[in-house]
Amino acid sequence: MALTEEEIRKITLHAISELGENATPEKVKQVVKEAVSKGEMEIIDDQKSAGKVILTSFGMNHPGIIAGVTAALSNANVDITDLSQKLMGEFYTMIIILDISNSSKNLSELQTDLNKIAEELKIKIYLQHEDLFRYMHRV
Repeated sequence: MALTEEEIRKITLHAISELGENATPEKVKQVVKEAVSKGEMEIIDDQKSAGKVILTSFGMNHPGIIAGVTAALSNANVDITDLSQKLMGEFYTMIIILDISNSSKNLSELQTDLNKIAEELKIKIYLQHEDLFRYMHRV
């Protein structure tokens, strides 16, 4: 059974939610393997994403990048809780912490919208749910 990145993300978020404070990369991996092997994907509902999301973006610097990204976020009713950007000569990087709780769009729909903006601006934009980010970068 071939899974998309979005389906794997849903299963992983569900595993993290189920494990709570006991979640470790090894335990999450085991729960995901078991869910996939048992075909339990239908129990996972991602119609409305909630919580914080980490947006990272980078590319060649030019006018309109922050305006384009933040306009798309505003149109989706996404709250920006923190924004950091850095210019390094002709390159820029940007990290934004988002709260998508009040958005009518789920994480997948938001990523699709931002992919269009990234293509127009010739930049890269990546979204990661806070839970995934937190557990992937655990030391």
